[in-house]
Amino acid sequence: GFPIARVAAKLAVGYTLDEIDNDITGTTPASFEPTIDYIVTKIPRFTFEKFTGTEPVLTTAMKSVGEAMSIGTTFPESLQKALRSMETGLTGLDPVKIPEYDESGDSNAILTALARPTPDRLLLIAMAFRAGIDLEEIRQTTRYDPWFLEQIREIVAVEATVQANGLPRDSVGWRTLKALGFADARLSTLTGIDVSDVTAERQSHGVHAVYRRVDTCAAEFAAQTSYMYSTYETPFPSSLPVCESEPSNRKKIIILGSGPNRIGQGIEFDYCCVHAAYGLREAGYETIMINCNPETVSTDYDTSDRLYFEPLTDEDVIGIARAEAVRGKLVGIVVQFGGQTPLKLARALQAAGLPIIGTSPEAIDLAEDRERFKNVLRD
Repeated sequence: GFPIARVAAKLAVGYTLDEIDNDITGTTPASFEPTIDYIVTKIPRFTFEKFTGTEPVLTTAMKSVGEAMSIGTTFPESLQKALRSMETGLTGLDPVKIPEYDESGDSNAILTALARPTPDRLLLIAMAFRAGIDLEEIRQTTRYDPWFLEQIREIVAVEATVQANGLPRDSVGWRTLKALGFADARLSTLTGIDVSDVTAERQSHGVHAVYRRVDTCAAEFAAQTSYMYSTYETPFPSSLPVCESEPSNRKKIIILGSGPNRIGQGIEFDYCCVHAAYGLREAGYETIMINCNPETVSTDYDTSDRLYFEPLTDEDVIGIARAEAVRGKLVGIVVQFGGQTPLKLARALQAAGLPIIGTSPEAIDLAEDRERFKNVLRD
């Protein structure tokens, strides 16, 4: 949340820290040491599958094509949000295939895979814990700090509990799971229950995400910017999570960003999202941006009226839309400017009763589905 680039540029031309204002608080100078009460996780995105013949091993050379970032109140929450922000099909610490282990069941095959620095290493660590491998043995193999390994072990242990006992039966249990970053889709995989039923069960207990502001001062001063992240963690001494989103009474439009850069979906879509925000603001609408890519202009806190730094999944987007619809009028959601990522969400958003501005989900599907489009041309 601290505007490092802006502050560094002003320092370079002769300003001192006490002469530079912190735009986020509006009251403190840049010399006021930031106090962070949230956890930020950034994970690079690799696309080795696009480069046949290239070994998927990480070295000192940069091999990522993009990255995703997430914000949470706890490390497990932030980590699992970052994993599903990658848009690689992950809903959390999903299992990965290790052919030698799948064939023999020998845990040494996992350790052998762990010894190589690959993009799936976090998932392999989770696999190692599921196989009963000791934390110290994993530490010696990976050289990861034990604190991070313990956090992953906690997530794996909770997964095992959910698989054994099913979904929680009260709101306390639900809040505990969600505070650890478990998406409804992940809980669906663990329990074998349809994701829509998981969501309905959670909502029946009154468990919803709340939104907090990135303020760089741990709420010591009021934030002047609407830079938000979701959480389920309950702050002491409150009995329920406190929501700081404070939606306005204005007419508002949500713009979905493009997520992490990848081969075939890059910064050009962010350009479209940014100019959509500028245009809608000039037309008198409050602009709300949802994105999880820290490399973009759309995730600057002053590009749109409100920024939600969240994964681009149906659960997360629907939660934000419903929170914003509490006050004012949500005119609709724009999905056309962010590339494939928001287009794939269009049907789920429409099914949730949210208005899609512009091209309808049916028309999007007609254009995207080659077989259907071919039939239209023939007819």
